[in-house]
Amino acid sequence: MSSRLRVGILGGSGYAGVELLRLLVTHASVEVVAVTSRQAAGQRVAAMFPSLRGWCELPFEDPDPHALAERCDVVFCGAPHGVAMHQVPRLLEAGVRVIDLSADFRIRDRAVFEQWYDEPHEVPDWLEHAVYGLPEVNAGAIREARLVANPGCYPTAVQLALLPLVEAGLVDTDGLIADAKSGASGAGREPKTHLLLAEASDSMSAYGAGGHRHLPEMVQGLERAAGGSVDLTFVPHLAPMVRGLHATCYARLIDPEIDGQALFERRYAESAFVDVMPVGSHPATRSVRGSNFCRLAIHRPGEGRQVVVLSVIDNLVKGAAGQAIQNMNLMFGLAEGAGLGVPPVQP
Repeated sequence: MSSRLRVGILGGSGYAGVELLRLLVTHASVEVVAVTSRQAAGQRVAAMFPSLRGWCELPFEDPDPHALAERCDVVFCGAPHGVAMHQVPRLLEAGVRVIDLSADFRIRDRAVFEQWYDEPHEVPDWLEHAVYGLPEVNAGAIREARLVANPGCYPTAVQLALLPLVEAGLVDTDGLIADAKSGASGAGREPKTHLLLAEASDSMSAYGAGGHRHLPEMVQGLERAAGGSVDLTFVPHLAPMVRGLHATCYARLIDPEIDGQALFERRYAESAFVDVMPVGSHPATRSVRGSNFCRLAIHRPGEGRQVVVLSVIDNLVKGAAGQAIQNMNLMFGLAEGAGLGVPPVQP
């Protein structure tokens, strides 16, 4: 493209918002023209996030979809679940392309959304038009999309871990298990007692074991890959770290003679941000910190039928802001890795 994309962030005062800004301010094809926050309107972005001093001089402004539509080519929506559905259609109707980081457009079945999010979906017609933004599956559709539903962090890590096996019909889809741990930033920036240092440090706990909102999103993607029903047990955990997500996924092989390593390497050979690790690897969340990479390792304990896939991502990057930028790049014909070509932070 000959000129830079004019980008807005609707609801930019959370962790995903600051991560979007961190990555976008160095993107050569982007100019961030607006960042909104109802609570922080009038405050300078760099005053709330000193890490952006010298990088972003904008103030937060009141969220006004019409004002954004007049100034932006694309808007990232970081509004909470249940709020985005009221704001996104006005942007779309004005001709702006939207990447929504909430769950409002991820689940295609209105009844399933309403069951898990306990509220009516006010714009169900847009569920049919939204493209699920997992580039490793939907790159072609993302390029043409007006509305991209950016995947959740857990669904990104779990689907990338299980998709090669499920797509190829190599595992029993009635007994899939995903055991996942995420850092505290995955719960957002709003103060919550269980996220206080004295509560979350030196401890790890499960939550949502009886059913988590990300479960139907994972099942939807895996069933599409399988071409049939999938039974997935998913248990998330809060880990005593700021960022990072580790998913350990289990499946039962139908044919124990399959070369899982070769399968994964073939499946992700053209994927810019999926790294299939060498045989015997145990990827750590630290190895992807601050980057858009997902690192995978496949194991078969005792050379038996059980297969174990380890998947690590940075929940704020590949699990949110980085994947959203990856989707933007596809939508506007840019190099898929534009603005994302940074190595992970170590240590």
